Amino acid sequence: MRSDQGILVTGLPRSGTSWIGKMLQAGGEVVYVNEPLNPQHPPGRSPGVLNAEVTHRYQYICAENDERWAAAYHDTLRLRYQLIAELRRNRAPYDLARMAKYSTAFTMGRLRGRRALIDDPFATLSVAWFAQRMGCRVVVSVRHPVSFVGSWRRLGWRAHLHDLLAQPLLVRDLLGPYADELRAAADSPDPVAKAAVLWRVAYAALGDLNERQPGLVHMARYEDLAGNPEAAFRELYATCGLTWTDRARQHIIWATTDHGKAEAQRSWTLRGGLSRTAFRPMDPRAALGSFRSRLSQQEIDQVLEITAPVAPRYYDAKDGVTPV
Repeated sequence: MRSDQGILVTGLPRSGTSWIGKMLQAGGEVVYVNEPLNPQHPPGRSPGVLNAEVTHRYQYICAENDERWAAAYHDTLRLRYQLIAELRRNRAPYDLARMAKYSTAFTMGRLRGRRALIDDPFATLSVAWFAQRMGCRVVVSVRHPVSFVGSWRRLGWRAHLHDLLAQPLLVRDLLGPYADELRAAADSPDPVAKAAVLWRVAYAALGDLNERQPGLVHMARYEDLAGNPEAAFRELYATCGLTWTDRARQHIIWATTDHGKAEAQRSWTLRGGLSRTAFRPMDPRAALGSFRSRLSQQEIDQVLEITAPVAPRYYDAKDGVTPV
């Protein structure tokens, strides 16, 4: 296993990518990098971590536009922090603290031969580039659409579908079959419908990609990882080329049960780092049914109807994970 072979954990926001990334970090072989393609600062727009300008949510990177991206990710994946570039852009006290954290983590990780693990939901539609051009092991998290939309509803988030349509290469390569659907939903005032369309289109495109290039990425269902963390993460460690150790096992059990839960909630900032989007210790099993307090039955039915053409690729009523 090359020490510079990175790992990308992606999937739409609120699909458990931060949790998955932190559990993969538990074995001590990777340096966790949080959302460099996020267009908001923080955690994005940090040239120390990724020295390239993000212009869209779900930035699409491919062979035709990757000149600046390849150079930037070459440094990120080799854990080379761009200190001068960061200081030129971000000098607030929070930024300086975050700079100290990342510059130290990158330097120590490089000296110890660790690999970069990038947790980035905004890389979801660029997975082929990360796998083929950058040689990353790519894990895509899928969360049931009802649970996904319920989480967005709780946070008051809205899907910005125009950011997808504004990227001609993305529409050409992945979203062409769904462009009319995106245009029809882009100006909708209904946040539930827009989030459901985002889920449908993104995971349809990823499913299409996986059918054309089997094995290019590893699709991981959030429900499988949450339902049986020890067994599921042991398998995922092997997929990512990571060593399954007793240290990793114990941390995953600690982080997914009631053991240490009160302590975790008090000290998550020390364990999770400075990023405002980073993992917080939680009970992932409890999250599986949380949609029931976030969506009405009418909204649940709406999400299921919108995502019906795609959801069976990932979920079957016989699985026991379908939440209705």
